[in-house]
This record gives sequence, C-alpha cells and structure tokens, in this order.
Amino acid sequence: MKKHLFRFFTMLICLTAVLSVSTLSGCSGRKNAKQETVKLTLNEVAHSIFYAPMYVAIQEGYFEEEGIELTLVTGFGADKTMTAVLAGEAEIGFMGPETTVYAYNEGAKDYVVNFAQLTQRAGNFLVAREEIPDFTWSDLKGKEVLGGRKGAVF
Repeated sequence: MKKHLFRFFTMLICLTAVLSVSTLSGCSGRKNAKQETVKLTLNEVAHSIFYAPMYVAIQEGYFEEEGIELTLVTGFGADKTMTAVLAGEAEIGFMGPETTVYAYNEGAKDYVVNFAQLTQRAGNFLVAREEIPDFTWSDLKGKEVLGGRKGAVF
C-alpha cells in the first residue's frame, strides 16, 4: 500500500512540475519588445467544428498578439487547398494526408510535410432526420447511410 501511495505522490509531483513549467514557458517578456509582423495565409479544406479553438484565437486576436497576421481562406476541397500551398498562395493547408500522397506520386518536387492528427478525429458526424433515443450502431442495419461528398476518404 505504501508503495502505491509513493508512486501516486511521485507522479502527482512530476505532473505538477511539468504543468507549471509548460504554463510558465508561455509567459514571455516580448510584449514590450518590438517585433515584426509575419504574414501567413492558412487554407482550410472546409470549416470544421474541430477548428473551433483556432477560430476563437483569430477572433480574440491571439495571432496578432504573437506578431502573426493570419489570413484564413477556405479551399472547399483538399485538391484546391493543396494547389494553393504548392502554388505559394498559402503557407499552411489544413487537409487530409492523402493529398500529400497524391502530389508525391504525381512527381511533385517540393511536396508538403504533414503534421499528423491535428484534430485527432476524422471530422465525420452521423446525423439523422429524427431523434433516435438510446442509439446503437446496430440500429443502422438495413438502413441507407449517405456518405460525405463524392471522392472523399471515409
């Protein structure tokens, strides 16, 4: 029992230390220092609820506080978002990794680098026309389910 308590308190102390350091590392004295503004264009494949923290950060001016002038553009398709990034119209593109594979396989010399699991979910939702109390996946047996847009990776 003492061994388990020791482990628990050791982990608690380590967790507290890590959280304290990571919290305080975000505090910098750059507010008074004059910094250059960096202009960035971010092309998102589509508006998504999973990007809500970014939308709030834009609205609240967090990017400006850090010296970033962010322009948000919606590409309305991964192919268009990738084209914008490869053409230099956007520095950042939010899209699935399959587009990078397509560009690489087509022989792109300057292909993009992916940051995996930005949202940790695919962003798909199952919705119904009517409420289904106590839903289970077996409720879908024999039903027709409409997927996303044609050509999407689901």
